Amino acid sequence: ATEQRKEENEEFKALMAADSMAKEVLGWAKNRLNKFYNPKLYTAPPKRELSEEESITVNMGGTLAPTPAPAGIAGTGIGAFVQIRAHSQSNKVAPLPPPETFGPYTKKGGETNGVIAMIDLLVKDLDKEMQEAEVSEKDAQADYETMMADAGEKRAADLTSLNEKESAKANTEEELDSEKDSKAATTKELMGVDKYVSELHGECDWLLKYFEARKAARTSEIESLGNAKAVLSGADYALVQTASSGFLARRSQ
Repeated sequence: ATEQRKEENEEFKALMAADSMAKEVLGWAKNRLNKFYNPKLYTAPPKRELSEEESITVNMGGTLAPTPAPAGIAGTGIGAFVQIRAHSQSNKVAPLPPPETFGPYTKKGGETNGVIAMIDLLVKDLDKEMQEAEVSEKDAQADYETMMADAGEKRAADLTSLNEKESAKANTEEELDSEKDSKAATTKELMGVDKYVSELHGECDWLLKYFEARKAARTSEIESLGNAKAVLSGADYALVQTASSGFLARRSQ
């Protein structure tokens, strides 16, 4: 967009320069016509200002050096705005013979006025073209500035959004690292629980395997404690032993 705006501005400047130069040429031509056909409207060129040395020379009756001929288009001093391609010497063609001259010169006020009016019309067209170009350039520059301002605001908003997203990403990564650490700790704790459960299973299997044997031993211990209590109470040990033997015999049956 910036490159396109530069190109448009350069085209505008070139157009304004060409039209301004064309107006100068037309103004010069109109002034020259007025010199012969409307002397009252003719504007004479400014008088040459003499330097102190030149003034002394004139006062002494001397002659000034001739002034250099004005450059530009037809000696008008107006720079040319059309580039002319130079031909090589080998391609030059002999000039054509001059056209036949017309009759003696006579002033034609009506035709001259028409030419001057045409020049005025051309100047008006140039003024109109320059005015339209200025309006177009002004609108194009305003649109460009508005577009650049909008782009700047969007760039600022995008930068803010990017910073927010980067901050959110950093926070998320920090939370992810924390969750990873928590997962590692939980996994370690779970392994400890699994180990404890495995040990409990081993103890339970051992208890179930030897439950009956331990139950019988427990019963025997209870009976032995009962007999010992009876002995301590003064009962006949032989009777107690006989009764105990009969009990055991019935149980074995």
